[in-house]
Amino acid sequence: MNRSVSDLATLLRSMEPELHEGVFVYASAPHEADWNALSAFATFREAEGITLITSESEAIKAKLTVIFRAAWITLKVHSDLQAVGLTAAFSRALGEVGISCNVVAAGYHDHIFVPVESAQAALAALRALQRQSA
Repeated sequence: MNRSVSDLATLLRSMEPELHEGVFVYASAPHEADWNALSAFATFREAEGITLITSESEAIKAKLTVIFRAAWITLKVHSDLQAVGLTAAFSRALGEVGISCNVVAAGYHDHIFVPVESAQAALAALRALQRQSA
């Protein structure tokens, strides 16, 4: 297992953004819905219901309410969950080119969900940030 990185300069130089193939969605299900058979990448329980991140095809098949259609970019650097500044740096870089982002920080990597139509522009902005940090 790789050791996590917390130094911002090293994180930016090493982030290696990778675009996943396909369309992903944030979808909503009521608390009482049986979504366990669904292949969700992430779930979050809120007062209004369960928010799931899954493939668009899974959401359609399950007849979920789609909230947001997204492209999924993973930063391949093993970022420390206590690292300071990485999210601010990449969200600023994306914001400067007019791209919104939704972030899921997992145990090993940061996962960025951007509007599906902005996938290539987001990838280019993240790679430019990485090059500028080298």
